[in-house]
Amino acid sequence: MGNWIINNGFTSFILVVWMGINIFLFVWFYLLYDLQDRFFYTRHLLGSALAWARAPAAVLNFNCMLILLPVCRNLMSLIRGSFMCCGRTVRKQMDKNLSFHKLVAYMIALMTAVHMVAHLLNVEWYNNSRRGVYDGLSTALSNLEDTESTTYLNPIRSTDVDAQQTPTYLVFTTIAGLTGVIITLALILIITSSMEVIRRSYFEVFWYTHHLFIIFFAGLVFHGAERIVRGQKPTKPPHNLTFCKDRFEDWGRIPECPIPQFAGGFPQTWMWVIGPMILYLCERLLRFIRYTQTVTYRKIVMRPSKVLELQLVKTGFKMEVGQYVFLNCPAISQLEWHPFTMTSAPEEDFFSIHIRSAGDWTDKLISIMEQLPEGEQGPKVTGELEPIPAIIGQEAGYTLDRSPVYHRAFYSAWMGVDGPFGTASEDVFDYEVSMLVGAGIGVTPFASILKSIWYKFKDSNPKLRTRKIYFYWLCRETHAFEWFADLLQVLEKEMEERGMGNFLTYNLFLTGWDQSHFNHVTVHFDKDTDVVTGLRQKTHYGRPNWDKEFEQVRKENPTSVVGTFLCGPEGLAKVLETKCAKYSDVNPRKTKFYFNKENF
Repeated sequence: MGNWIINNGFTSFILVVWMGINIFLFVWFYLLYDLQDRFFYTRHLLGSALAWARAPAAVLNFNCMLILLPVCRNLMSLIRGSFMCCGRTVRKQMDKNLSFHKLVAYMIALMTAVHMVAHLLNVEWYNNSRRGVYDGLSTALSNLEDTESTTYLNPIRSTDVDAQQTPTYLVFTTIAGLTGVIITLALILIITSSMEVIRRSYFEVFWYTHHLFIIFFAGLVFHGAERIVRGQKPTKPPHNLTFCKDRFEDWGRIPECPIPQFAGGFPQTWMWVIGPMILYLCERLLRFIRYTQTVTYRKIVMRPSKVLELQLVKTGFKMEVGQYVFLNCPAISQLEWHPFTMTSAPEEDFFSIHIRSAGDWTDKLISIMEQLPEGEQGPKVTGELEPIPAIIGQEAGYTLDRSPVYHRAFYSAWMGVDGPFGTASEDVFDYEVSMLVGAGIGVTPFASILKSIWYKFKDSNPKLRTRKIYFYWLCRETHAFEWFADLLQVLEKEMEERGMGNFLTYNLFLTGWDQSHFNHVTVHFDKDTDVVTGLRQKTHYGRPNWDKEFEQVRKENPTSVVGTFLCGPEGLAKVLETKCAKYSDVNPRKTKFYFNKENF
């Protein structure tokens, strides 16, 4: 239990607080509408469905206030940077923003379902009361006219429409009903398109439907404007409920029983969501400003396994290790932005990203880059180039009108960049010992870290606190290792020259191979360097035995705080998080593992 608390204690505390607020709001508003005298006559018409409709509405207001905050990327990065002076446990919560966003969305979906079902029952009971199906009091309440001295309670004011069609008529002819339908449909589309299988396979569907949140919030703000759910207003003389509820025939005839008057409550949803909506509007404005800033291509290289490397330059751009940016290519889509971790180091005068072919958008981007002209006036596809300007809607040193084809080719390569944004990997140098685990293209944040390490050793940076790094890379095919092996060779040589060969321990795992590859490895097994990577460290075949790896790290670092960083699939994340809890010691003087995962 103590090991689990080390990694998950503060997160669990935040979730308990969030759930506690939700429960409090639900119970408070449920009791308010179920017990207060001003809703006595409303409850007589609607029963407990009144409280079951209003309590979820309060919870919805709270969660709709929260839902936009975790996706304000600049706000999250700002808060994360502000907490650099605080403990790593606090900063780790900023890296779980998308998980919290999803959790809040599930709560919104649940409360919307309860709210909707309760109101469907309310409409039916309003209709029956208006048509005299129930007792005399219900009929008297439904027949109250909206004159200068009285206000109505039942929103169904006419019986001219067929009884079976009245609920549908009310839903589609009132602000509350119409916006309720729009909100519900938007929410269904947003949630269903957010499923993992759709988001991974059809990202464009996810991206476009998620922007229905604009319609969702617009409908939410106006949903309560008509004030359909009404409570009793004070009158002079006061209306004595205890005495008058059974004397509805005498309402307005005797002083003790003036005709009851009703009014809807003031709409409050906009007060909950206006702040986050303004923050998000500022967020999108900042993104647009960044979008218009000029970006230049320094180098474009096609790596093995259909991996595209872009080296970019942007004025005033500053980054930290492991951070990511969002890219937009208008030639593909004006609205789509995709996240990519940067593989460059902060010490370099450019920032680079590696993009693997993994869907329609990435395939189109790679195709555009392959169509760019070769030679001095444009980037080659398979070779490395000297620094060249990119065309970002302007000439940037080239005479673009020299060739119409040339102009179109570069215009199609127009690139917008938003970022950088903080991630868990920023904290890698705050640990004495770090375990870096990358799966496939998930190695990219660790490329940035390892490059930065090389620069720090080159410059003899005294601020480097980390004394040991364990690096694990899992790949399905040998070609994936090629683009990264050069960096590891440079680091390997640098460590040896400085007498720090033990600083970096790296393990490469090949999880997919065929018989011919196996035979080739067997023949060259006695070579000093690996046949796949050319490194002294031989490639492992199969998957890591994580129990063995964690036990070894704990044995070599008996009193250290170890940061475990992953950029990879969710299944591997669960395994590593479990191992971190298992091998952490509650004794503060012994080894503790802290799990950190990249989230986009």
